[in-house]
Amino acid sequence: MVTKKEEQQLETLGAFEISNDMLKLAQHNEKNNIFLNAGRGNPNWLNTKARLAFARIIEFGTQESRRTMDQGDLAGYTTLEGIRERLETFLDSESSEIDRFLLDAVDYAHDQLGADKDEFVKELVDGAIGNNYPVPSRILKNSERVINAYLESALYRGEKLADQTELFPTEGGTAAIVYIFNSLKENKLIKKGDKIAINTPIFTPYLQIPELNDYDMVEVDLRSTEENNWEIQASEIDKLNDKDIKAFFIVNPSNPGAMAFDDAALAEIKKVVEARPDFIIITDDVYGTFVTDFKTVYSVVPHNTLLVYSYSKLFGATGWRLGVIAANKDNVFDRLIGKLDEKDKEELNTRYAINVIDPEKMSFIDRMVADSRSVGLYHTSGLSTPQQIMEVLFSLTHLLNREKDAYIDASKAIVDRRYDALYKGLKIEKNPSKENSKYYSLIDIYGLAEELYGSAFKDYLVDNFEQVDFLYNLSEKNGVVLMDGVGFGTQPGELRVSEANLPDEDYEILAKQILELLGEYHAQFLQH
Repeated sequence: MVTKKEEQQLETLGAFEISNDMLKLAQHNEKNNIFLNAGRGNPNWLNTKARLAFARIIEFGTQESRRTMDQGDLAGYTTLEGIRERLETFLDSESSEIDRFLLDAVDYAHDQLGADKDEFVKELVDGAIGNNYPVPSRILKNSERVINAYLESALYRGEKLADQTELFPTEGGTAAIVYIFNSLKENKLIKKGDKIAINTPIFTPYLQIPELNDYDMVEVDLRSTEENNWEIQASEIDKLNDKDIKAFFIVNPSNPGAMAFDDAALAEIKKVVEARPDFIIITDDVYGTFVTDFKTVYSVVPHNTLLVYSYSKLFGATGWRLGVIAANKDNVFDRLIGKLDEKDKEELNTRYAINVIDPEKMSFIDRMVADSRSVGLYHTSGLSTPQQIMEVLFSLTHLLNREKDAYIDASKAIVDRRYDALYKGLKIEKNPSKENSKYYSLIDIYGLAEELYGSAFKDYLVDNFEQVDFLYNLSEKNGVVLMDGVGFGTQPGELRVSEANLPDEDYEILAKQILELLGEYHAQFLQH
């Protein structure tokens, strides 16, 4: 048995580190239960169409390369002229759905986005086989058009911003977060001691990174609570009118609260920006597609917002590391850099002088690209071209079916079923809000204890056990791994459940294990 002191030591770790510590215990649990890991948010489904299309492009690309050199395993380079016609000859659109998808994708890029067909095909082919550095280093030319169209369709709810937006693909959303924090600091837009606002509970790095010695910023908590179904209230957004707060960091829909900002919250944020035109917002919208009619903060205040998106959750692509940062061409970041004092400007000019002739005109998003490779390796920066092409192909699976995307509907239905099974099993009330993504749930063990066994039992749990005790015993005894909500900024007693990574039927079992362990605690209470 773990001691109270050991539990206190566990609580000093991050939520993901605590969860990792529980995995071995759960796999060899005392009751020999099946191992159920509902901790991390890795989905157990994936998009097949984009992956199969990628494989076909690789096959065609190697065949194309043999046209210029062919010596065993050694092939040459691809050529532009006639490459679209050769792709059409290679593909069998009559009998292959994947081949038809690729031909439709080429037509879409030309008809809807204005791309030259040969250039688009060559970018797909060279990108997939990875035979060149990313050029431009920030993002491939036609890839930016496609990904912009996807973001506009999936996240902006009718706002037309694709033509105004520049993109920087990154190694997942996590790299995007790191690059943004680093470049904000390097470009003097945030500094040690600055106040930043964070909507909690939130994905743990947004809480942890600002506290590091690298940044050492003061966090202002804009809290969403269970009493309000984890929806942010206008009274919390009103805190942003404090002119000492430099920036606002959000995950929308939230992780782990799972709620998207509703129209009222978006309107309040717009009021703040109208009153504070130099205000900075960073929004991480990875779960946006799990909410019907989702609308990102970027579409409401685009000139003040950096948008982070990841393909990992919707498309089952966590291992691919596919993220992107979006910034409006007319943005507050460039404007604030222009307002720096001459000493700071000169320092930044010196920093980026090896990258561009006129560093003072270098945009913030391009500075992020340079900073991501310590400036000196700017010429070899950028997300690998195969990763960029996967982002394009995932995007196209939606764009070619954007009026009725059966894949997105099916993904939403998966988490919906699991959410229902969990809450039915726990016999607790569901959150019916249309803003509920249902990708995660926060289960209040103290509240559940009070509802089932009374307030005296709840007080017993609070007074006699560390916050991670229930979580630890759930792993060690019952074989269930969940995550400690405190690491995300919740109150003690909240446990995060992912509705993404277990088979549907396991969520009823998971609920049963939670109730069974709570009953064992209650039996101890009766003997106390």
